[in-house]
Parts: sequence; C-alpha cells; structure tokens
Amino acid sequence: MNISVLEQAKIQAQILVPWVKAVQDELGEARANALVRKTLGDLYRGFGEEFWKEKNEANLGKAVSSAFKTYARDDALAYDVIAQTEDVFAFDVTRCAYAEFYKALGEPELGFLLICTADFATAEGFGPDVTLTRTQTIMQGASHCDFRYRRDPGAAR
Repeated sequence: MNISVLEQAKIQAQILVPWVKAVQDELGEARANALVRKTLGDLYRGFGEEFWKEKNEANLGKAVSSAFKTYARDDALAYDVIAQTEDVFAFDVTRCAYAEFYKALGEPELGFLLICTADFATAEGFGPDVTLTRTQTIMQGASHCDFRYRRDPGAAR
C-alpha cells in the first residue's frame, strides 16, 4: 500500500493521541513528553540514517529536497525554497495540512510533539555534519515554519 505520509500521520493519530494523553495523565506531561520525544527521536534518527545511505547523494540541497517532497506529497505542504546548494537547503513552509489536522482535533501541542519534533531527529540521522535550524512552526501558531538545513563541510562524516 502506498499512502502518503499525511495519511499515515492521520491514521497513527487515532492511536497515538489517546495513548500519549493517557501516559501524560499517568506520568505527568513533562515525563511523558520526554519519553515520546526519545522514542520517536530514536525511530526518526534511524529513518534519517537509512534515507541518507540509500540516497547516497553528496549534494545536501538535492538530497533534503527529495526527502521533503515525500512529506509534501498530496498537497500536504506548501513551501517556498529560499536557498538550495550543495551544502544548504533552506525553505519556508507556508501551509501545513499536518497542523490543520491537529488543530482540527484540538491537539496542536500533541501535533508538535508527534510531528514537528521528528524533523530534528531525522536531520541528526543525515550525519554529524548536517544541522537543522528552525525557530518557529505553523503548528505552534506561527505564520510559517522556517527550515534551514546546513552542512559543515569541515565536520567529519
């Protein structure tokens, strides 16, 4: 079955949202959210590593652009590319169906926890020379998400 990442997120939310809320009630929000971030972080870091190995692309801009199109499939995201070079991929997301979905559920905080925090762990999987900077998200009420991927050519892979 070949369903979009957006549809996968909607299906997963049916289980994850009530589960995370129950764990928050049991452990407290801070401990529960830390557990979710660690668990999902390990998973998404592995996805990033796997993607990077399979892609085998020296051009960071080209590789990250390719990965991002997977998340944008089926009109899930509208975005403007700011810069795309061998060592940079910078873009602004101006519309996010993931945020729209979680806001409609009345759970934007859980949307941020379950969707947005995965971005940094995935970037870590790309290698120690790749960093992601993002200062705001639509999920948290900003007008856009500002993704800035950068590779430090001097850092060891």
